[in-house]
Amino acid sequence: MIAALNVAVALANAADKPAWNVLDFGAKGDGVAKDTAAIQSALDKCADAGGGTVHIPEGMFLSGSLTIGANTTLQLAPRANLLGSPDIADYPVVNVRWEGEFREGHRALLNASNAANVTITGGAIFGPPLPLGKLRNPRGPVLIELTGCTNAMLEGFTTQYQQLWSVHLLFCKNLTARNLTIRTVNANGDGLDVDSCDGVLIEKCDINTGDDAISLKSGRGLAAQNLDRPTQNVVIRDCRLQSSIYAAIGFGTEMSGGVRNVKIQNCVLSGKQNAIFIKSRDGRGGFMENISGENLTILKSPTFIGIDLIKKGIQATDPVSGDVEKWPRVQNLSFKNIRVQDVADLIEGKNVPPARPIDGFTLTDISGTCSRAISLANMTNVNLSKIRVTGYEGALVTTTNVHGKGLDDPAGK
Repeated sequence: MIAALNVAVALANAADKPAWNVLDFGAKGDGVAKDTAAIQSALDKCADAGGGTVHIPEGMFLSGSLTIGANTTLQLAPRANLLGSPDIADYPVVNVRWEGEFREGHRALLNASNAANVTITGGAIFGPPLPLGKLRNPRGPVLIELTGCTNAMLEGFTTQYQQLWSVHLLFCKNLTARNLTIRTVNANGDGLDVDSCDGVLIEKCDINTGDDAISLKSGRGLAAQNLDRPTQNVVIRDCRLQSSIYAAIGFGTEMSGGVRNVKIQNCVLSGKQNAIFIKSRDGRGGFMENISGENLTILKSPTFIGIDLIKKGIQATDPVSGDVEKWPRVQNLSFKNIRVQDVADLIEGKNVPPARPIDGFTLTDISGTCSRAISLANMTNVNLSKIRVTGYEGALVTTTNVHGKGLDDPAGK
């Protein structure tokens, strides 16, 4: 709510400021000539004037990396298409956080850094073609990367990319992503990565990706834990999220700075491996806490919730040490009013380190069909009620070192 209010104020202020059309700066929009310099000139003019709107009209605008300044709205017309240049030289190498650690990477197609009141709205954004999306050392250009931005708005546009993240949000505060249609294919094709951000609203988005549709993270290893920049206060609502390879919503594996206070509401989820995946490993430390889901529909996924805190993810270059401290602390997971259809395992939650059990796991009012039901290990303060699924084989609940309520009568109450 705070993010949406702040963005609304920012948009109202922007409406009183001037506008620039990229055609007036020499952009062609023919899909052949590179319009990088013309679009950047318009963006710079806008920033120098203290903000306003840069308008990209109908057409095919081929461009390399662009930088958006404070108080700027980049407005694409409904039939405007921004096409990422296929030339890697058009994306300068800068310092980025990639897979949880800082390293060299090519700057995004659309980039903003430490800028307040940035808005990107309308039109379609297409990532540069392969092989740019396959680059790993240094990382190739993502589509949109906002770093250290406040009161940002991403609204009403479509993206298409392959084998690399579409939208990476790092160290942002009070950000809204609304009415986005995001498509990616192949591994590493995340839709929306929320990385050490505070106050994020994601609503009415349709994301179908080759990796996690939404990934919540905060860096990996001791440096990220010491930096203490959690991803927190996130609301994901009224979205349709699907992954053709991994999870609809992934927590981790890079989460050493912590992830907390996340609400998932009124969403339809489908994952190739998991609808919701809570994942980490030794050497991460950090925490994941106060994560809730309500009024969710889970379609044709191997699991509704998969939990693997033992072996997921690349080890950090500076892992957190200590027999207990090396493991993530996970507590207060709560899900209610869930409908599942053609799910293989309702809950697959056995990969939890006995040295650091999950503290607080609540499931209530779960219905639908699954092949197998609930498997849990190393948890305390578990509360199961109204688990009324059908079609499964074996026991409704199997446990190892699990304590709480409703374990013997999960369908009760």
